[in-house]
Amino acid sequence: MQINKISLKNWMNFSNISIDIQTRLFIVGANASGKSNLLDALRFMRDIVKHGGGLQYAVSARGGLSKIRCLSARTNPAVSIALEFIDDEDNKWKYDLSITREPTGSHKTIIEHEIITKNETELLSRPVKEDIDDEERLSQTYLEQINANKDFRDIVRYLETIQYLHLVPQLLKFPDAFSGQDLPDDPFGKGFLQKVAKTQEKTRTSRLTQIQKVLQKAVPQLENLIYTEDAGHPHLEVTYKHWRARGAKQMENQLSDGTLRLIGLLWMLLDGQGLLLLEEPELSLHSAIVARLPGLMYSVQKSKKQIPRQIILTTHSAELLSDGGISLKEIVLLTPGNEGTVAEMASAREDIKALLAGGLTPGEAVMPTAAPIIGSGLKL
Repeated sequence: MQINKISLKNWMNFSNISIDIQTRLFIVGANASGKSNLLDALRFMRDIVKHGGGLQYAVSARGGLSKIRCLSARTNPAVSIALEFIDDEDNKWKYDLSITREPTGSHKTIIEHEIITKNETELLSRPVKEDIDDEERLSQTYLEQINANKDFRDIVRYLETIQYLHLVPQLLKFPDAFSGQDLPDDPFGKGFLQKVAKTQEKTRTSRLTQIQKVLQKAVPQLENLIYTEDAGHPHLEVTYKHWRARGAKQMENQLSDGTLRLIGLLWMLLDGQGLLLLEEPELSLHSAIVARLPGLMYSVQKSKKQIPRQIILTTHSAELLSDGGISLKEIVLLTPGNEGTVAEMASAREDIKALLAGGLTPGEAVMPTAAPIIGSGLKL
């Protein structure tokens, strides 16, 4: 199953948007335009269906419905997320969830409507009679209820596989220096080495070998990448070509931030089949490597026997979008406005298409439109 469309109403920055999604989606826009919030709508859906999650958990984890609702929401304050999917048998699914706040009492979040269709045949439309008789039921989606989601469990399983990564190298290098409760789902990679350690040895070795081959295209001096343990603690060891006969070895706490981010990114591409959400993967990387990043990602994806996983990523980098293989249909441009952020596909912009036809790369054509306007109209 893959997601092919997301529509949001009154979600954070977005008053009303709809975005088509292919195998890849690159999200560009100025700071505070809503790039992270667009990814978070998908994380929100994952939080509803994951073990220990649910609608109330997903809302409270974001500070309550008032923090989620778009500031431009006035006439209809309900928050809506609608997702469209296509499965391996070309069945078309749609899940439409609208939530609002209970008008009296504890003002908890309740469902305004929950609609599920398969090939345009309605499988569910809430509220149902039982909801009206017992309004407490509207505090939970049918997605999160095993006894209610049998007919559309394919959607549940897909949403459960959504992964998010914004690897912070310092957390990986010095995990013991960052005390306190770990964040759910480890979004910043603090437990990345433990994740590698728990992977079956044969699979782990195979993945590191594939990553090594791809890394060598970006870091020619890199000769070997292996997993090791020291007194039960997991480590990554990299060997670089060196004047010494056996080269120079470095552990993860000696590697550059960029190398660690690359390893984490490539590992995640090989780990699982679900949707992968990435925030600014170009951070800490040299611009020459950033320009090759889409190609490196493709090299890893095509090495898998399964269907390549979908990727949605945010970026501020023209270099990352310099790959001529990137289609304008894979780029969405976010533009802040007085009534919320507007989302439009780059392929719908005649000015961008003209620049591309004139010989510019997708990044050169798109990124200037994402620059913030300040003062007297000058762009940063």
